[in-house]
Amino acid sequence: MPEPSDWNAGIIEEFRANGGRVGGYFDGATLLILHAKGIRSGLPREKPLVYLPDGERFVVFGTMGGAPTDPKWVRNVLADPEPSVELGDRTVPVRAVEITGPEADQLYARQVERRPGFAEYKQKTSRWIPVIALEPTT
Repeated sequence: MPEPSDWNAGIIEEFRANGGRVGGYFDGATLLILHAKGIRSGLPREKPLVYLPDGERFVVFGTMGGAPTDPKWVRNVLADPEPSVELGDRTVPVRAVEITGPEADQLYARQVERRPGFAEYKQKTSRWIPVIALEPTT
């Protein structure tokens, strides 16, 4: 399997070449590209993520495939005052809000219904999987 950064670069390239659609594992998934600055470096970062549409919000999950630690993008997006998401051919400014408690559980369960592989991620880890709502600011 390619390195994560190479794999992500390929997904981003395919996403942009096909108006936000990606095949393979992501075929049929709702996908966005998260733009947020690195919390330490201040450099722009891009991360393709599967999301759950929830009204006007885009809900993303810090699964990292069930790894024992949170993905770096979680910290980055919560600390960035001006993150954005790329959807197809448009970019939308957002505000990141961490969701906890029963609402987070309900959102995660909805995502499992849409993408059953998300159930495996919870089984692989003992940590709380962050649930982040990306709310459009315009």
